[in-house]
Amino acid sequence: MTPGDAARRLAELVLRSERTVALTGAGISVPSGIPDFRSPGTGLWERVDPMEIAHIDVFRRDPERFWAFYGQRFQTLNDKRPNRGHELLARLEGSGLLQAVITQNIDDLHRRAGTQELVEVHGTIAHSSCLRCGASYPLQEVRARQAADGRRVPRCDCREPLKPDVVLFGEYLPARALERAVQLAEQADLMLCIGTSLEVYPVAELPLRTLAAGGQLAIITRSPTPLDGRAASRLDGDVVDELDALWADVQATRYSPAGSG
Repeated sequence: MTPGDAARRLAELVLRSERTVALTGAGISVPSGIPDFRSPGTGLWERVDPMEIAHIDVFRRDPERFWAFYGQRFQTLNDKRPNRGHELLARLEGSGLLQAVITQNIDDLHRRAGTQELVEVHGTIAHSSCLRCGASYPLQEVRARQAADGRRVPRCDCREPLKPDVVLFGEYLPARALERAVQLAEQADLMLCIGTSLEVYPVAELPLRTLAAGGQLAIITRSPTPLDGRAASRLDGDVVDELDALWADVQATRYSPAGSG
């Protein structure tokens, strides 16, 4: 099957599906200039031991050390913008062809691209909260509070350190988000797995739930995944290019005389 045939096959799957859900990982944000975590040789965790810097125990024990790392991450993400891949998923949703996006990413780019039904299973950098009183602050306010603090730790009005509303190592995924993700996966006729290795649990279990319920998988990512052999469609080109081709084929089929008949 040629790449063009594979893209058309995926378009057919999307057009036939009544309930399509996307599951996205770091690969969809790489074109926005955001490095992923696990790629050999380039991933962030190749250079930093996450258990020593991004663990909930580190936050509680040494918030200065934690924020020295996360403050830098926040600055790195400051000027990043949604890429065409994010925008195309929002278009698919707006066209009634995509029910929801489940994302492992914390970068807030899907929401900024216009996705309405978004499940952020690993949380988001869009705000931070106080673990003592529960107060929440938007990202720009957190940045301002960090800059104003002598130890570079953003603090709540009650003076406790703020914690980003992302899932750190040693924490459970937010129950409500995970429950919604499971519900979407089990009800999906088609799950689009985009830019994800499908190796990080419990999120990697979601495609298995779709399959168990009788749905199909389509995988769009460069690296091999454990579920490649079970996918109805497998594309391994550039994520944005593949989504561009999908959108073009969907439009061509949907609005052609044959497609409309």
